[in-house]
Amino acid sequence: MAGAQSSSIGRRPQATVFWAAPRIQDLYEDFDKTAPFLKKDLDKDLMEYLAGCAREIGGTPFIIRITLGALPDDATVARVRSSTHNYFLYLRDLERRKVRKMARTSLVLLLIGIRVLAVAVSVNQRIGETSGVMAHVFAEGLTVAAWVSLWEALATFLIQWAPVRNEIRLFQRLAEADVMCRADATDSSLAPAAGA
Repeated sequence: MAGAQSSSIGRRPQATVFWAAPRIQDLYEDFDKTAPFLKKDLDKDLMEYLAGCAREIGGTPFIIRITLGALPDDATVARVRSSTHNYFLYLRDLERRKVRKMARTSLVLLLIGIRVLAVAVSVNQRIGETSGVMAHVFAEGLTVAAWVSLWEALATFLIQWAPVRNEIRLFQRLAEADVMCRADATDSSLAPAAGA
């Protein structure tokens, strides 16, 4: 169960992103059940939902309110806050690595393009009007290859950089969001199943 709501807290408008789960364990991925809360990945659906809400909210500050079938102790709530914070910082760092990789790829392509362009200019200067068709085709092919490499270097960084930068900002905002937990004993759909 999920939802988002905007409200005014003090002078600053603030949005609230709601998420409900029967148990605290339902907030996390199943594959790392033995890991401590601080190291666990958030449930994929929860992560995508929180990211989607943060995108929709835009620049408005927000809090994440998690409703559980039973409220855990204060130490567990603190670990949930820390694990949420750490998980989004981890995702932010992954995106930063992508930017560094894009920058390296762009630099390599730029250097290759400049080198091939220098070779193409040199070849074009050496072949004369009397050279064969194949020499001219080779020289033009080098020129085209150089420009393709230069364009790819520019496109890789300029076009792909903006979406990754936006994801970095998004994950930073999610990491900075306050996480609040509350119990909702009145909602029977949140109650743990018998024998769980």
